[in-house]
Amino acid sequence: MSLAVVYSRAQIGIAAPLVSCEVHLSGGLPGTSIVGLPETTVKEARDRVRAAILNAQLEYPQRRVTVNLAPADLPKDGGRFDLPIALGVLAANGGIPRGALDDCEFIGELALSGELRAVHGVLPAVLQATRHGHRVIVPRDNAHEAALVEGADVRVARSLLDVCAHLSGRIDLPRAGSTGAIESVAGAGPCLSDVRGQPLARRALEVAAAGAHNLLLVGPPGTGKTMLASRLPGILPPLDEQEALELAAVRSVAGHDTDVANWKQRAFRAPHHTASAAALVGGGTVPRPGEISLAHHGVLFLDEIVEFDRHVLEVLREPLESGRISISRAARQAEFPARFQLVAAMNPCPCGYAGDASGRCRCTPDAIARYRARLSGPLLDRIDLKIEVPRVALADLRDGVGGEGSAAVRARVAAARERQLERAGKPNACLGNREVERDCTLDASLHALLDRAVERLGLSARAYHRVLRVARTLADLAGSARIDAPHLAEAIQYRRFGG
Repeated sequence: MSLAVVYSRAQIGIAAPLVSCEVHLSGGLPGTSIVGLPETTVKEARDRVRAAILNAQLEYPQRRVTVNLAPADLPKDGGRFDLPIALGVLAANGGIPRGALDDCEFIGELALSGELRAVHGVLPAVLQATRHGHRVIVPRDNAHEAALVEGADVRVARSLLDVCAHLSGRIDLPRAGSTGAIESVAGAGPCLSDVRGQPLARRALEVAAAGAHNLLLVGPPGTGKTMLASRLPGILPPLDEQEALELAAVRSVAGHDTDVANWKQRAFRAPHHTASAAALVGGGTVPRPGEISLAHHGVLFLDEIVEFDRHVLEVLREPLESGRISISRAARQAEFPARFQLVAAMNPCPCGYAGDASGRCRCTPDAIARYRARLSGPLLDRIDLKIEVPRVALADLRDGVGGEGSAAVRARVAAARERQLERAGKPNACLGNREVERDCTLDASLHALLDRAVERLGLSARAYHRVLRVARTLADLAGSARIDAPHLAEAIQYRRFGG
């Protein structure tokens, strides 16, 4: 029988649906056709595969070759199907045993010489294959990425000839090395002790880290806003196995190399203010993840946020609530995770010195209002903590003594986060409205305090619930089982700028 079936995986967002590569040899004029909704790069595989087989000193059939990539309605793109197509041709022609292809999946691009080249999106494919109990063969350059999946049977190969020899039983391909013993160094980034002064900003940073809250820093140039933001990942708890795999899968699909030694560290993404909406949320003819997905379970820092195009900022509103982003195109739709923590920084006015003790600001009230209006009310409403970062006193700069280091703060943050996970299974910032009612109960006097704050500050219903979430985080940091007056009062203070 001149029919062979080889299994591989497509790439749709961070999903990796199974693809059956069916190869049939028939009579007629020699030629190769590929069907099953292939993109241009997949159609070109017929030339790469033929040259790779011949240069590997193997026989390419002088018959009509039909390759069907099933399911036929699933778009296929990239060079990832070169290896399964080549193996299907060889198996249909009797060059390798068909039985060796059972329960095994193949991913890899072929060079004309027959060497295997790395492809994007290997990690999601290995995850799915392992869940289905399949073995996987990938290019050698994808070995470190594939090895992140515990319990996966992954073999790595340098060339088509090595894969054929393995399937024929002549050699045993090496396994991808396990990374289970490699742990990220917690807080390997810059230390919070480098920050001089700014006790309020340091406190807000700790609260944001403990509850995964969004944070806005407002202050004159040179007061340490960027320095504070860059130290937030160092006080966050390390990623657990599932979170780290989710982030690594996004990076794999985006074509970024995975740093195996630090793969459990939180991401810190800081796009320039000229970034487009597609760069931020993702896009392209073949949808690719953007900055918000690359910051999944990590920090997205927008410095000089008011300098971003307003349309660009507005696209953040939905993913800030849902934690996901769906990118729709005429031919396909892809969904990427985007559970990021937003940290933004801005100046208080166009010149940057409104409210500074030097009195150098000459901006009119209308100019300041127009400047701050670049941030829309709906976006500001989704930011839990808004604080002013004043100029640092010279005495604090001269003495050279910083505050607590990241390790001490991270210990408190981890303890508070653990309380949240035990209570609700998620950080406080992710609580739904019913969960807020259950976990953020107030007594009568505190309800009166919150009601007055809502009326005076003009808070929305969303802001009302966000105040309660922040108050719950402050209680968790204090080790309190209930929200007390100091916790609620502090949470309200963080809503003063912009409501």
